Amino acid sequence: MPVSLLALAAGAFGIGTTEFIIMGLLTQVSQDLGISIPTAGTLISGYAFGVAIGAPVLTLATRSWPRKWLLLGLMLIFIAGNIAAAMAPSYGWLMGARMLTSLTHGTFFGVGAVVATGLVAKDKQASAIALMFSGLTLATLLGVPAGTWIGQHFGWRMAFAAVAGVGVVALGILAAFVPSKLQQAAPAALRDELSILASTPLWLGLGMTVFGFGGVFALYTYVEPLLSQITQMGNTGVAVSLLLFGAGSAVGNIAGGKLADRGVVRALWITLGALVAVLLTGRWAFGISAGVAMAYVTVLGVVAFATVAPMQMRVMQGVGSQGATLASSLNIAAFNLGNALGAWVGGSLIAGAGLLSIIWGAAALSAVGLVLVAMGQRRSPSAALQTA
Repeated sequence: MPVSLLALAAGAFGIGTTEFIIMGLLTQVSQDLGISIPTAGTLISGYAFGVAIGAPVLTLATRSWPRKWLLLGLMLIFIAGNIAAAMAPSYGWLMGARMLTSLTHGTFFGVGAVVATGLVAKDKQASAIALMFSGLTLATLLGVPAGTWIGQHFGWRMAFAAVAGVGVVALGILAAFVPSKLQQAAPAALRDELSILASTPLWLGLGMTVFGFGGVFALYTYVEPLLSQITQMGNTGVAVSLLLFGAGSAVGNIAGGKLADRGVVRALWITLGALVAVLLTGRWAFGISAGVAMAYVTVLGVVAFATVAPMQMRVMQGVGSQGATLASSLNIAAFNLGNALGAWVGGSLIAGAGLLSIIWGAAALSAVGLVLVAMGQRRSPSAALQTA
C-alpha cells in the first residue's frame, strides 16, 4: 500500500474526530452557551444534515478540480471551521461553524475513496478504501476520547482548537505525500454525471448503507445507558467499553476491506449477516455481566465497521468510472443519514417500549440492508457473480 493512502487516512482522522467529538462535550457546551442539552444535541444532527447536502453539491461543483488540490482545499475549510467553532460566542455561531466543517466531510471521503482505488491494483481497491477509512476508526478509538479529555480539563473551545491543530498536521501530510498528478478522467458533462441518479443499482446500494449502518447507530447511540442501566457499569467500565468498540472497529474495517477484495457481494452477505446476528444477541449480552458486555461491544465494533468497505465498493461499482466520485460522495451522505435514522428509531423505541427494545429495532434496520443486497443480486445476477 502506497504511503499516500496513509496521508488520506490522516485527513480522515481529523474529519472523523470533529464529527464525533461533540458527543463528549454536550454538557459543557450547553452550560457555557446557556442552552439545553437537547438543543446542544442538534449540533450533531446539523452536522449530519450538512454532510448530506454538501457531499453531492460540493462534489459536482468541484468535479473538474485536480484531486490533490481539492483535498488540500477541503482541509483548509476544515481547519477554518474548527477555529470558528473554538471562537463561537453563541449557539448560532457554533452551528454555522459545524455546518461549514461538515461540508468537507462527504466530499473528502467520497473523493478520497476514488483516489485510493486509483493508487492500487484492482484486486486491492477495497483494502485501499479500508485503509483510508482507518483514519475514521482511529478517530473513534483515540481522537474522540482525547478530545473529550481536553474538553474536560481545558474547556470545550480548546478541544475544537486541538482538532484544528490536527487538521494543520493532516494538511502538511497530504501536501507532502499525495501525488500531484493523479490519474483523473476528464469530467463528464453535468447532465451525464447526474444521469447516475436514474440508476437502480445506485439507489439499492445507498439503501443498503442507510439501513445496514442505521442498525449500528440505533444501538450505539444509546450504548452508554445500556451499559450503565442494564449492565450496571460505572463510568470507568463504560469508558473502557467505548475504547474497546473503537479497537474493534479498527480491526473490522481492515478485515472488511480484505474480504471485499475477494468479492464485494459475498462480503456484504457475510458482514451484514454477522451484524444482524450480533445485534440480536445484545439483549442477552448486556444482561449477563460486565465482562460479557465488554466483549459484546468489541465484537459489535468489528462487525459494524467490516461493512464499510463492501458498502462503499458496491455503490462505486454500480455506476461505472464516470459517476464513481458522485456515487462515492452520495454513499458518505447515506452513512450519515443512516446514523440519523438509527438514532431516531432507537430514541422512539426507548420512549415507547423501554431501553432493551432498541435491540430488535437495530437488528430489523440492518436486516432491511440484507434484503436490499438480495434485491440487487436478483436484479443483476451476472454482475453479482462477477463480484461474488
